[in-house]
Amino acid sequence: MLHYPKIPGSRNAPGGRCIAFDKCDGTNLHWDWDRDFGWHAFGTRRDEFNLTEAGVEQFAVRHAHLRECVEVFRETLADGLERVFRECPAYAGFPSFKAFTEFLGPNSFAGLHKEDGPKELLLFDVWAEPFGMVGPVRFVADFGHLPSPAVVYQGKLTGKFAEDVRTGQYDVAEGVVCKGGDGGPDVWMVKIKTYAYLERLKQAFADRWEEYWE
Repeated sequence: MLHYPKIPGSRNAPGGRCIAFDKCDGTNLHWDWDRDFGWHAFGTRRDEFNLTEAGVEQFAVRHAHLRECVEVFRETLADGLERVFRECPAYAGFPSFKAFTEFLGPNSFAGLHKEDGPKELLLFDVWAEPFGMVGPVRFVADFGHLPSPAVVYQGKLTGKFAEDVRTGQYDVAEGVVCKGGDGGPDVWMVKIKTYAYLERLKQAFADRWEEYWE
């Protein structure tokens, strides 16, 4: 099961107004919350584990380079997210949520993490069941006080903006994710990466660089 969709490149952009977020270079992790049971499951884009002592141990065996993530989540995001789910009137009618975060450190690159050094989790999306993905404007308003990627740009998604991102006119390392729509099935996303990041991919992965590009 794929817990988070693959974001298309900018050539598939629908146009219109968007919010562009810093695309952090880390590992996509999800965290599942239920109104009756609280935080109960977590995992990567492609797998899931119970958020219990046994489940955390199983996760650490499968993903040794990510084993610090549970402690970081509990220390920095779990309580703040639950507070929004329980106290914000906009979410009162939803029984469960899935929070999506990026796990990374200062030396992370293309989903690889060095063991030494601090790690963090940045919240970048929230799925409300059965509504769907929270729209970008509401996401910033309701969850922007929590650790999350910086807002790089707000406005119309244009070819000039995309090229400015690629050529390094914005202070981002990998690129940006542009999001539009009001929420649920109306939400759209595209990614734009920098030419500098492209060169890093070619140096690191040779002829496999396209697997990590747009």
